[in-house]
Amino acid sequence: MLVIVDYGVGNLFSLKSSFAFIGEEAVVSGDKDIIESADRIILPGVGAFADAIKKLRDTGLDKVVCDCAAKGTPIMGICLGMQLLFETSKEYGEHKGLGLIKGDIVPMEGAIPADLKIPHIGWNALKFVGEKHPIFKHINDGDHAYFVHSYYGDNCDKSLIATTEYGEILTAAVADGNVCGCQFHPEKSGKTGLNILRGFCEWK
Repeated sequence: MLVIVDYGVGNLFSLKSSFAFIGEEAVVSGDKDIIESADRIILPGVGAFADAIKKLRDTGLDKVVCDCAAKGTPIMGICLGMQLLFETSKEYGEHKGLGLIKGDIVPMEGAIPADLKIPHIGWNALKFVGEKHPIFKHINDGDHAYFVHSYYGDNCDKSLIATTEYGEILTAAVADGNVCGCQFHPEKSGKTGLNILRGFCEWK
């Protein structure tokens, strides 16, 4: 069973529809027992880091996700959901994340050329880092994905599996063990995104 975690933040039903399109049934749930019994977990997220991590902690789902990670359940964070996997975020202060991916979430402002718009919105090419990760099994280096973000993962070289270029080289995707994350939105990235979700479903 694939579970999309519902903690009040995220593009839940678009994700559910994307999985249905590739023949995978996804359950949207905030129930601890259902999430704990999942074979695979999607952690979505849109909005501000501080609000999202507070909602996760207020519901106790932060511990559930970390416990599932510890027992080997494949987990994918998407957009803000990926950022929540990191150790800290410097979005409007400093906030502690789930710590499943080593690194920090930092602002794009000051890191990219001043003439580029923030948030970064649009289609950008993915550049694989190191050996091609299994979630990218069905796509090619250079395929494009859809991004919407003002912050990005930093100090995460050991878990970096894909980058993108927006004035500077930015983190596009990370993975450590059974935990992975995409800064872009697979559910908004057409065929490429669907094939990444397909790769995640096949990842062992």
